[in-house]
Amino acid sequence: MNWDDMRVFLAVARAESLSAAAPLLKMDPATVGRRITRLEETVGAPLFVKSPQGYALTEQGLRMRDHAAQAETALSLAMDEGQAVDKGLSGQVRIGAPDGCANFLLPQVCAAIQAENPGLEVQILALPRVVNLSKREADMAITVSPPDAGRLTVQKISDYRLHLAMRQDSGLPRTMADLHGVPVVGYIPDMIFDKELDYLGTLSRDGVQMASNSVAVQLQMLRHGGVGIVHDFALPCAPELTRVLMNELSLLRSFYLVRHLSDRKSDRLNRFAEALLAGMRAEIARLEAQAA
Repeated sequence: MNWDDMRVFLAVARAESLSAAAPLLKMDPATVGRRITRLEETVGAPLFVKSPQGYALTEQGLRMRDHAAQAETALSLAMDEGQAVDKGLSGQVRIGAPDGCANFLLPQVCAAIQAENPGLEVQILALPRVVNLSKREADMAITVSPPDAGRLTVQKISDYRLHLAMRQDSGLPRTMADLHGVPVVGYIPDMIFDKELDYLGTLSRDGVQMASNSVAVQLQMLRHGGVGIVHDFALPCAPELTRVLMNELSLLRSFYLVRHLSDRKSDRLNRFAEALLAGMRAEIARLEAQAA
């Protein structure tokens, strides 16, 4: 048995299907299936229950997964020890984030970190849901609510601000009553995956006329008309929009950096997280000042 077999096993265990694990392993699903069969023959016991719904771990597979995950962490720490600090960061780091952060903050922050560490590969995973770190969908995640369960570490990154925004040439309101009849732009109500994203409150009492599960799409909608809640840090990307009724509605939210507890001893990920926190705090401050 070799580590590569364990790598394939862990990928299938986390993805719960051959087709989902194959891209992560850079293999085709048939090859992944053959590797799992070979591993089960080596172990002498079935590790998965196969069904049309996917691959579910057997009791033997569950025990094996826990030990394999510990070995994976140990190997990662060994690689960290082998990297001299003065050589900079290298390898792959994947960050999961809500799409507002992924679109308007992370590209420039991560580009700056990568420019200082040419051996580093940064991947940004933008999802309209919470990233599952236990399945290793990412090395770390940015969230708008701190998780209250799981073997995770949480660091507050920064507060950020949101306001109502409209096109500057649309006849700006003086009171909330002036918004009657103006199309509302916001999230698809049944796809709001975090209570902190439920911004609109009474503004949406008559429904949301233009909706998307993507903050970036909502911003593009507002550029064509309507009113909606916008991150201040996104406004510099849409100069035709302006904040309105700031004394009537002003929201404060926070970003958190969430990591798997087993990664707390990883010098490489700790150094990346430190650079990420500093970069995001500086970028939020810069863009919010520009929006003001």
